[in-house]
Amino acid sequence: MENKVLAIVNGNEITEKDIERSLLRFPQETQEYYKTEEGKKQFLDQIINFELIYNHALDSNMKNDPEYIEQIAIIEKEVLTQIGVKSIMTDVDITEDEIQKYYESNSEMFKSEETASAKHILVDTLDQMKEIKSEIDNGMSFEEAAKKYSKCPSSAQGGSLGSFTRGRMVPEFEKAAFELEVGEISEPVKTQFGYHLIQLDEKSSQDVKSLEESKQMIVKNILNQKQNEKYISTVTELKNKYTVELK
Repeated sequence: MENKVLAIVNGNEITEKDIERSLLRFPQETQEYYKTEEGKKQFLDQIINFELIYNHALDSNMKNDPEYIEQIAIIEKEVLTQIGVKSIMTDVDITEDEIQKYYESNSEMFKSEETASAKHILVDTLDQMKEIKSEIDNGMSFEEAAKKYSKCPSSAQGGSLGSFTRGRMVPEFEKAAFELEVGEISEPVKTQFGYHLIQLDEKSSQDVKSLEESKQMIVKNILNQKQNEKYISTVTELKNKYTVELK
């Protein structure tokens, strides 16, 4: 792809890649504006202005200014420190055996919970529930019955409770819901809130991700752990090499 020259200031070219690189310093929202036609013009003007000031600073011998020298020293130290940390972090290897052991030792991390998705109708008495169950058996849809009779706020959604895992519902409700087959409607279930009629929409059993599915996450976790250990051990060695005095 051609790197188009957009302007030349005092013999120095300003290219599209220069603009794109400079844009990366700005928040995403600002970047989006500067990608518009008007924004591009404004940003190029700004880059040209900076280039003019840069040339002025060079011609004015500001490289010998004490503030410039101090700032360069600070930047140099920060960059060298970042490179030093990077060199420590990149010197880490992970073996297939370590990945396998991590998978076996942390098996609970790779289990997905059993879930159910259900609708319900909630009323105060068993007699009410029996009458509602009879209407459903005679053709009324579960959703219609929930909207008409249920005292739960979920009635507005036809009784839908969405998806939930074990431990989220009261024990009596949970037991009944997870024992149903998809599409099946329960017998009346009594809880502290009243009587429920439950229809199961979906159910997924507990699943265990394979080593291959989990590998990316395992490598990341091991890498973080080993990098942290390497960082701490290197800093400990350096404390013995260089003097550290706390005042």
